[in-house]
Amino acid sequence: MMFDPKMLQVYLVGGTQDVHNDVVKFLEKVELAMKSGITAFQYREKGNSKLRPNERVDLGLELRTLCTRYGIPLIVDDDYELAQQINADGVHVGQNDTKIEQVSVAVGHQMFIGYSCNTPEQVERANAMNFVDYIGCGPVFPTKSKPDADTAIGINRLERLNMISERPVVAIGGINEENMKVVHDTGVAGLAVISLVFDSKDLATTVKEMKNLYKS
Repeated sequence: MMFDPKMLQVYLVGGTQDVHNDVVKFLEKVELAMKSGITAFQYREKGNSKLRPNERVDLGLELRTLCTRYGIPLIVDDDYELAQQINADGVHVGQNDTKIEQVSVAVGHQMFIGYSCNTPEQVERANAMNFVDYIGCGPVFPTKSKPDADTAIGINRLERLNMISERPVVAIGGINEENMKVVHDTGVAGLAVISLVFDSKDLATTVKEMKNLYKS
């Protein structure tokens, strides 16, 4: 699947750790989110995940099937070898993950690449990398979804990073119903969320409200 910035608009990130390690519940919520209109899904099995390596592959293959069914790109967090095993469309690399140059060499033109950048210097470096397709900026606000998250960058810095980036930007971190419009209004290409969707009491409505931001 070719990269399109519109893929970033409603970008769901998650793994079984986000639903108390319940694989069945995880798949149910992901599929409902796909039916409701998310535009990308990132498979991020981290933190207190209980899955063994072979189980991560098996779950990834189920996610591959769902993403194909709904025409949604499947992105894998950091682990490009897992991404290759499940035929993912993209891989997302953090500043403290596998070296992005190594990932680029490994996946070649088979996958698009996202890169986390939270400072002007990191964004400028990404601008010089012709293999980076989009960048992720955050956490915009404090978040509980990622225990190892950096300090929140805030709306003003997000807006600045988006202005200097030559790649489309997806914002992530602490985005909720109350602040998602102000994040959208910075001009970012999309919003990436975890708990906003996985913890929603009305998941379908939450996703549709996010989509509506990019219809206006």
